[in-house]
Amino acid sequence: MQLISYNINGIRAAIRNGLIDWLAQHNFDILCFQEVKATADVVDLAAFEELGYQYHWHAAEKKGYSGVATFSKIAPTNVVMGCGLAVYDCEGRILRTDFDDLTLLNCYFPSGTSGELRQGVKMEFLRDFYDYVQELRKTRPKLIVVGDYNIAHTAIDIHDPVRNKNTTGFLPEERAWMDQWFGAGITDSFRYKHPEDVAYSWWSYRAGARSNNKGWRIDYASITDNLRDQLVDCRMLPDAVHADHCPVWLSLSEPPQD
Repeated sequence: MQLISYNINGIRAAIRNGLIDWLAQHNFDILCFQEVKATADVVDLAAFEELGYQYHWHAAEKKGYSGVATFSKIAPTNVVMGCGLAVYDCEGRILRTDFDDLTLLNCYFPSGTSGELRQGVKMEFLRDFYDYVQELRKTRPKLIVVGDYNIAHTAIDIHDPVRNKNTTGFLPEERAWMDQWFGAGITDSFRYKHPEDVAYSWWSYRAGARSNNKGWRIDYASITDNLRDQLVDCRMLPDAVHADHCPVWLSLSEPPQD
């Protein structure tokens, strides 16, 4: 299985920026898009269908805001929109697709950048999401949790950790949540395979941040530890320039046969 997770910052804009042509040059089995900023009915999806993808979509109630969509060449065996908490589900933040015994969560975490109120929502989301995943693991123990977490975990994941120590996305309490997350039987696929590599997934549009590689790694492909043996690789794909983020690519092998 080859999968990408990609905050495309508006699917229609990403298509105008060459997304379809780029996808046609690869053979990804699953595409997890965040921040689609549209409902499926206003997007021309014929090109995705021509590439062999079917899609499932969880849009926000607010037009032009948030939303996640999962495109797959493999038919999911179960699809669940949201996590059952209306406060987040109305913003289109979590889309679950099951593929036999494997469960994939496509997620767009709140950013907290617009002020204290939304930062509070972000911290509540983190607590509620953690509990939701731990409960889900009781019946679905094999999980992949991809998406824009809007948190840089450690100093290696951000270009200027000192000046950003009090910036949302790198706050101590957010990073402590990441410690808890990755300490609970969940693996950061990229960091597991590339413990010392500096790689970013998001760059500000300001001041030439991307050309100077002044970025943040805030997009992740997390897997439960019981999938580590199937992890082939995980990397950022910074040459894909359709938005202010780049894709996270995850490759998993077939499970060993009994």
